[in-house]
This record gives sequence, C-alpha cells and structure tokens, in this order.
Amino acid sequence: MITKPDKNKTRQKRHGRVRNKISGNAERPRLNVFRSNKNIYAQVIDDVAGVTLVSASTLDDGVNGDNKTEQAAAVGALVAKRAVEKKIENVVFDRGGYLYHGRVQALAEAARENGLKF
Repeated sequence: MITKPDKNKTRQKRHGRVRNKISGNAERPRLNVFRSNKNIYAQVIDDVAGVTLVSASTLDDGVNGDNKTEQAAAVGALVAKRAVEKKIENVVFDRGGYLYHGRVQALAEAARENGLKF
C-alpha cells in the first residue's frame, strides 16, 4: 500500500533546515510566516533575545479582503507598518518551509512595498 507523505512534517523538516542557516538579531530580526488553512500569521523576531518585536495576523482588526491572498497582503502591509513604527527596516525573511508562492509571496511583497527591506 502506498502512503502519502504528511505535508506538514515535510514542511517542518524543510523549515528546520532553513532555521539552521538563518537567525534574527537586534539589527536584522527575522520575519517569520505561519500559514494555516484559515489564517496567516507574521512575526518579527529577535532570536538572540528570544523576543517577538512585532506581529500581525488575519485575526487582527482592520485586516480584510475578498480572498486569502488579499488578506495575506493586508497582513504583510500591517506587519511592515508596525515594524517601521518601531524603527525596524531590515529583516531576514523566513518563509517557514512554505513555497514562495501564493499567500506567502503576497505577504512578502506587501511587506516590501510598505518599507521592509529583505
């Protein structure tokens, strides 16, 4: 019998490999993305101090859109605005093991348009 591989386990393995190479610090924190079936979450994290500096998700007020891709773009814009308010401009993008496509790409492009550099 052929069994399908668990997509989330393969994503977590891929994310672990990426996390071995990238890390956020005070000068250049990490912009992490987590995507669930319903929502998308973004955090700007200082890994050295172990602190989340800024976060945004589709559960926040003011984030709306007709579809999930538009909602992801709104989250990217919101997290970028909050980061720029805290004088954070340069970040390391951590796509969380997801493909750079669709919702993850929309979030990243919206964050770039609103002042984050990565």
